[in-house]
Amino acid sequence: MEAVVWIMALLFLAFVGLGVYVTVKAVGAAKRGVDRTITQARRTVEDTTLRAKSYGQPGIGGELAQLRLALRTSMRATQEALTAGVASDASLSESLALFERLSDYGHQLDDELRRLERDPDKARAAEQVPELRERTEQVVESADSLRWAARDRARKFADDDLASLSEQIRMESGALRHWAAVEPDADQPQGTGQTPGEPARTWGEAVDETGPRQHADGGPQAITGRDPNRQAGYPWQKTARPESTT
Repeated sequence: MEAVVWIMALLFLAFVGLGVYVTVKAVGAAKRGVDRTITQARRTVEDTTLRAKSYGQPGIGGELAQLRLALRTSMRATQEALTAGVASDASLSESLALFERLSDYGHQLDDELRRLERDPDKARAAEQVPELRERTEQVVESADSLRWAARDRARKFADDDLASLSEQIRMESGALRHWAAVEPDADQPQGTGQTPGEPARTWGEAVDETGPRQHADGGPQAITGRDPNRQAGYPWQKTARPESTT
């Protein structure tokens, strides 16, 4: 009885532990989903604000907003392209590692642009804009190069696969039409296996092997019966002996 109680207690603890584990995992997944949604919403709001400033705000504020928008758009597009491509092409893992290093510089540059955008000393900020513009263009160019190289690689593989598939389909279509390669021409006479002038044989007609034969001079050869005392001239057969008269 005591063993049964211990077993029940262990089962209860196991179920409680499993329930706690499932609850923690569910809460963690829900929290990650909420964080992802909040991050995406914040990113959308910030991009919309930058787009509005780049078109509606004149002077250094609009120029800094344009630089930040171009940087964020290029980096995000490259990250999505490489992340999606590495799942089917392992060779892109090195490109993704290079992008992660470039992404660190991009985040630092975006923070500098944000701080400069909020700086009240516009004259001092204007002096730093040319350098920041050059750095932004360099990062954007590197990100675009990685993204377009990955897309060109994926398109080249897709074209090669399509060409190979088309060749296989062409060969299979030819194999399915195999009768077209051996079908004789309708204008050419078909062979019947008989000599010209000989009447056609019908099914079931026996061939007379003892029929008339031709002499060497072209005349008919007389039909003679087979000698019962002679056997076929095969080397392994013996000549039949005549029956005894005694």
